[in-house]
Amino acid sequence: MKKSYLIVLLSLGIMLFMPHLANGQDPLTPEELLKLKTIGVVTISPENKEVIYSVSTPRGPNDKPGASTRQYLRASLNNWVPTPLFENRVSASSPQYSSDGKHIGFLYANEDEPRQVWVMNSTGGSIKKLSNEPSGVSQFKWQPGKNGIAYLSRDMTSDREKELKKRGYDFIFYEENLKNSTLHMASYDEAWNQTSVWKITHEGNTWDFEFDRQGKQIAASISPLNLIDQRYMFRKIFLIDLESGKMRQVSQNEGKLGNYVFSPDGQDLAYAAALNINDSQVSQAYVVNLASGSVTNLTPPDFRGHISWVNWKDNDHLLYHAGEGVYPTLSVVPVSGGQREVILNAADNGIIFGHPLFTPDFKHFIFSGSTSDDRSNLYHWDGKGALTKVSNQNPWLKEKLLGKQEVIRYQARDGQEIEGIMIHPVTYEPDQSYPLIVYVHGGPEAHESTGWMSRYATPGQVMAGKGYLVLYLNYRASTGYGVDFAMEGFMDPAGKEFDDIADGIDWAVREKGANPERVGMAGGSYGGYASAWFATYYTQYVKAVCMFVGISNSVSKRGTTDIPYEELYVHSGAKLEEQWQLDLERSPVYWAHQSKTATLIYGGAADTRVHPSQSLEFYRRMKMNDHPAVRLVQYPGEGHGNRKQVGQIDVLHRQMEWLDWYVRDLNPLDGPMPRLDISDTYGLDWNY
Repeated sequence: MKKSYLIVLLSLGIMLFMPHLANGQDPLTPEELLKLKTIGVVTISPENKEVIYSVSTPRGPNDKPGASTRQYLRASLNNWVPTPLFENRVSASSPQYSSDGKHIGFLYANEDEPRQVWVMNSTGGSIKKLSNEPSGVSQFKWQPGKNGIAYLSRDMTSDREKELKKRGYDFIFYEENLKNSTLHMASYDEAWNQTSVWKITHEGNTWDFEFDRQGKQIAASISPLNLIDQRYMFRKIFLIDLESGKMRQVSQNEGKLGNYVFSPDGQDLAYAAALNINDSQVSQAYVVNLASGSVTNLTPPDFRGHISWVNWKDNDHLLYHAGEGVYPTLSVVPVSGGQREVILNAADNGIIFGHPLFTPDFKHFIFSGSTSDDRSNLYHWDGKGALTKVSNQNPWLKEKLLGKQEVIRYQARDGQEIEGIMIHPVTYEPDQSYPLIVYVHGGPEAHESTGWMSRYATPGQVMAGKGYLVLYLNYRASTGYGVDFAMEGFMDPAGKEFDDIADGIDWAVREKGANPERVGMAGGSYGGYASAWFATYYTQYVKAVCMFVGISNSVSKRGTTDIPYEELYVHSGAKLEEQWQLDLERSPVYWAHQSKTATLIYGGAADTRVHPSQSLEFYRRMKMNDHPAVRLVQYPGEGHGNRKQVGQIDVLHRQMEWLDWYVRDLNPLDGPMPRLDISDTYGLDWNY
């Protein structure tokens, strides 16, 4: 019997079977995936009576191109009934209460003016501008106990520079002539008239800052230059005494730095940071005594997880959030040392929660969270019982037929256990065979948690609704399994990392009914690197891949990325001159001549992280080796991932058509490619 006939029969069987499932429920559609709302927690009022949170709503296909719109809501901790915070100020953002709770400050761009700090009564009403910086304000915070604010503003462009730009002499001096952000303080009288303003930092670039609760000190992270690479690798925490203006470095971190916060009494500072310069991600919890300068690492010995955020329960106990495998945890540990107490574990409730807001009495915790069948909602916890969902952003999701989601584990070829998440087809039967899609996360210093998995570039539930098995893997070099596990990829790109993915495909074929002849892969950034590697080196594993903002040439990538030192210290481990051959042989372009995999390449035309030339090089090498099924699509104005809904819509539909064409339907590599114009899938209203 011919293969094409078998495919027709199988597809017909799936189509006949699906209408009889789950009392007429329908699978999630691409259009529905693209309209899901997400929640973010913002702040709790000082009197612990209400919370402010944000709701992001994607734009529709006929809306003006742009990112999701964001609305800020406020709700009482007693009844959780939401009301809008800003009625008619769409561009207002970053709201926060003054320390007495009587006012709310926020950032707002009024007409042609850049963003400034504004204030209104916490009950609403008229607004008043507090700052007047020519280059605008990027961040601000209230000074505790006083009518004052601190804020970040970028250094001004000179009149001469403006005139040169106006006349067309606005040349680009690469990584030079940078404008740093500096920290300012401003004081006000009772009527919010400015009484004084002064600059606190004068050298380097200030990235963020925190007040102590007494309003007498500021901790600020500063690097020498305003470059994203310096933010990643070279930030240090400095302590600033507001009375004397004296500043001194207090952190001893090497490499990546997370958040930091003063103890309630202002005597200590906790911060999350990497273990060392080669640690690929924030992983440890540190406390520095500000008087003695001594630093203590409170991370459990041989911790099989990554600490991502720290705070204080009280002066004697540290609170931290960690990723441990596919679940987050919240733990408390004495500052004096000792065993931690895990006070909340997502493995017990299935809710993948983020960093919490909480009241000083430790009786109210507010999280944004997701589950395998719920994209994003607000949760409340009293510190003892179960989490309570207090919002309902996408109520229609409960009416959709979703594929079963499960945590899976398998042994890699060298015996290492690898964990991941699988979504079953909505039609899944254990004794049947199914096409498989593997979605590979980026980083690789990241990991998958078993909450809501489906997004525009990794639409797991949509593919499950179309009859696919979907696999997400925490391959070696992922976070969430300890520093040693994350370091497995150090100086070994595309080694054990991607072997783990190949072994995962073999496991899915053996254990879950994946059809080895019908396997596809997609991923972005480092996941795009994996997709390109499987299109070339491991081409026998996959029929088709979708490479999104991915790496194709490790040699040239080093010379074009905007994070060269991050790449050197936490990935390569040695300069290019010391490992030319390794970088060459771990580049998909080196193996492009042997590809038998249909390859869709796409990404932003303004990407500075993985330069668009990486996509072009890969496309050109494939074409010059007479590859019959390769396509390159670039999105104008987009960077490392698509912000605007127009690019997200195209990625979702173009990826699905590519994978359906070659993986599900097994169209031949040397036949016609999928159609180029897929605009009929966008949901556009046509006016011609």
